[in-house]
Amino acid sequence: MTRITPTRTLSLLLGTAMLTLAATAPARAVKPFSADYTASYMGMQGTGKMTIAPAGANRWKYSLNIRSNVAQLSQSTTFEDKGGQYRPLSSTDSSLLLIKKSNKTATYDWAKGEARWSGDVKAERAGPVKLQAGDMDALLVNMAIARDAAAGKPMNYRMVDDGRAKQLAWQVAGTETLTIGGASKQATKVSRTDGDKQTVVWVVEGLPVPARILQRKDGRDEIDLKIASLK
Repeated sequence: MTRITPTRTLSLLLGTAMLTLAATAPARAVKPFSADYTASYMGMQGTGKMTIAPAGANRWKYSLNIRSNVAQLSQSTTFEDKGGQYRPLSSTDSSLLLIKKSNKTATYDWAKGEARWSGDVKAERAGPVKLQAGDMDALLVNMAIARDAAAGKPMNYRMVDDGRAKQLAWQVAGTETLTIGGASKQATKVSRTDGDKQTVVWVVEGLPVPARILQRKDGRDEIDLKIASLK
């Protein structure tokens, strides 16, 4: 698997994009959302926040921000809800790891049917990548997983992100009880394995994004994002 930046790793749990049965996917209206998370990155503790906010004209902005003593990671995607499908329009991805900075911008031009990337990207990752109906970026996969796992739908997607298109599939791995704001919630556990990397996502009915995201490499935890409270 091609090496992924820490910020993209978070979203690939975050990671995918076109429903194989998109026509049967449940239409669930997008609503404003905000939640605080606890974050662990390579054993270092930090805080995180996920928000979904209106951006005008049936557009929304989904943001993920994480801070710790050694890292600052920030992602946001502006998208539109097209009959229950989340279609990306633009995104930003920035990270600061100790003194190393990275900033990237993606543009999804649906009129031209292509996606391009600029900023701190390699030439081979600048695009263009041809878009297909149903394509999402990595962040929007979070919302698709939360929607489809709760509805018992297949979780097969095509992700167009980080200068490439990739088919990804997630599988239900059981259920588990999570504590959110002092209350116990039943969560569906979903996982995906790619070589030496595994991503596990917990989704709770009624939440538009995952309640927990865990990424492992070689069997060891790298990133763990857990919901702490809802706003």
